[in-house]
Amino acid sequence: MKNWKEIVSHTTFRHLDHSTKKFFYDEPYTAMTSFAVDDALALSISDHASPPAVRLWVHTDTIVLGIPDARLPHIQEGVGFLAAEGYHVVVRNSGGLAVALDEGVLNISLVLPGVKDISIHECYEAMVSFVQYMLNDLTDEIEAYEIEGSYCPGDFDLSISGRKFAGISQRRVKDGAAIQIYLDVEGDSHRRASLIREFYQLSKKGEPTKFDYPEVKPEVMGSLSELLARKLTVEDMKERVHQALEDLSEEIVTDDFSPEEEQSFKKRMKLMKKRNEDIAAMQE
Repeated sequence: MKNWKEIVSHTTFRHLDHSTKKFFYDEPYTAMTSFAVDDALALSISDHASPPAVRLWVHTDTIVLGIPDARLPHIQEGVGFLAAEGYHVVVRNSGGLAVALDEGVLNISLVLPGVKDISIHECYEAMVSFVQYMLNDLTDEIEAYEIEGSYCPGDFDLSISGRKFAGISQRRVKDGAAIQIYLDVEGDSHRRASLIREFYQLSKKGEPTKFDYPEVKPEVMGSLSELLARKLTVEDMKERVHQALEDLSEEIVTDDFSPEEEQSFKKRMKLMKKRNEDIAAMQE
């Protein structure tokens, strides 16, 4: 697996901390908003109107579904269950399957340009390398391979001693890519996984499907705090992200969205709302 410097040659990065935002322009800051923000950033970075970016985001009590999840045969029952449990459900525009977000989960988006010359795997490897560097004083045991029985399984699941604490998805727009990772930092990972397991059981009901949905086993997942036997918080991880970025770059900028990025965001937000019309109706 390649390391950060073999893939990422940029020396200036934009750092955006959206983890405490309540609104973005006129929109409530939900997970749906975050995916539109990443699209707008990818477009701007693709056009070289912005340096590459690292963005932090946190959303309370949200289940983010993948595109295939929306095709489950009894999706309405599954979404109804999650809504009754107090969770907001959205469908993202990037790859992967269902994940659980709350205040103990930190999401990081690494948005890079020039991805026509960088493979999908290399973009994943850049994120893996960044997280390994960010935690290198705490552990050298972070591995990337699929954890069977986890939710949103994939070749770049991040685990310690065979238990998953992070998953990565990717969204490509023009010549920009948003590599998105959730980090299960603190809180009840067993409850998160149990919610996703129940969602799939209710949404599938044992029926045969063309897509292979995971049979979630909560015991194969854990938070970083649990796996490292050390109390870690989302705030701790945010500081680690900034320190890693300082170490790996020469300049960090914190520019707000430009007028052009605002317009891109508003267009992408409309598309996200359109994508989520059916799921939103199931929660009314």
